[in-house]
Amino acid sequence: MSAALPPLSLYIHLPWCVRKCPYCDFNSHQADRFHEAGELPEDAYLTQLFADLDCDLPYVQGRAIQTAFIGGGTPSLMSADFYYRLMDALREKLTWVDNAEITMEANPGTFEQEKFRHFRQAGINRLSIGTQSYQANLLKTLGRIHNPAEAIGAVEKSRLAGFDNINIDLMHGLPGQSLAMALADLQQAIDLAPEHLSWYQLTIEPNTEFYRRPPTLPEDNTLWDIQDEGLALLEANGYHQYEISANAKVGYQAQHNLNYWRFGDYLGIGAGAHGKVTLGDGRILRTRKTRHPNHYLNAIPASLATTEAIATEDLPLEFMMNRLRLFEAFPLQEYLRYAEPQYAPVLLAGCEQALAQGWLELDAWQQHIVQTTPKGKLFLNELLELFLPEN
Repeated sequence: MSAALPPLSLYIHLPWCVRKCPYCDFNSHQADRFHEAGELPEDAYLTQLFADLDCDLPYVQGRAIQTAFIGGGTPSLMSADFYYRLMDALREKLTWVDNAEITMEANPGTFEQEKFRHFRQAGINRLSIGTQSYQANLLKTLGRIHNPAEAIGAVEKSRLAGFDNINIDLMHGLPGQSLAMALADLQQAIDLAPEHLSWYQLTIEPNTEFYRRPPTLPEDNTLWDIQDEGLALLEANGYHQYEISANAKVGYQAQHNLNYWRFGDYLGIGAGAHGKVTLGDGRILRTRKTRHPNHYLNAIPASLATTEAIATEDLPLEFMMNRLRLFEAFPLQEYLRYAEPQYAPVLLAGCEQALAQGWLELDAWQQHIVQTTPKGKLFLNELLELFLPEN
């Protein structure tokens, strides 16, 4: 196996939010249930984050950090001082590439322009704003704490705070949502001219309030119409689909997500954070940190993580599960950077079946450069099953 290591990113998890949304299955915890006054333990959490990172430093193996993503929960609940201290420590402990993309998730209901100006000064240079809808009734159904005016104003406040790289998260297929309502939401987001739009269908996940009390969702025909007309609207306005649920203006693809889907490495620190790291001997590990904030804060740093090696026979599926989220062409030779050659036949056999089904296509000029077809995008789960070890 090649000794070359993949690019390395960093994920940081902040687990608190103002209110737990009924569709959310992320590791998030309502702040006022953690502390009576809703005050968050910023000092203690920073201390544990730094200790957590110190334990993961051997996985860096001389690499510079390409991108970072601060997710949650609602990271924008934390103070400006928290982020000055966090970013100073990260610059001290890690080497960074020039102009590394550093993204923070933000909720429109937590926007204070001066606070966000400090976030920008601390070194955060990209915002991902969790809007989900611009319609008051749908926001209420989704349990969001902001209203349409706050969702619209969040982008203007971000610009005034100095951010020139903004993503808007928007859902479709919401309870009671018609085609016209979905397209109106999408048009409103487009009118705000973000650089990136994450547009994805609501799914009902286990361990959520929606799973326990399922809402009535649009019929399948409506969902197909929303998907087709929405993607056409995005493309017509210069937002090109490069991933299953991501559209961007030219030059503004999310670099952090690209590293995930290209099977790069990433450290994961914070309560419940996941990581994926490649070792010098070729093994690939999945790491997972203690989930509950109380347990995370009170654990001995060395005991925060559990690790599991990805079995080499599972690598064809693992590799393709990530790579096929992107719609760019890629050489199958990339796989050999991550797996022993004896498992390459599983990858090739799966690709041959996918080509026969019309789910993949070969590049017209070079053999074994493949790309998902429009049909393949519709049958992605079936496509991935072709790379299971038993196949």
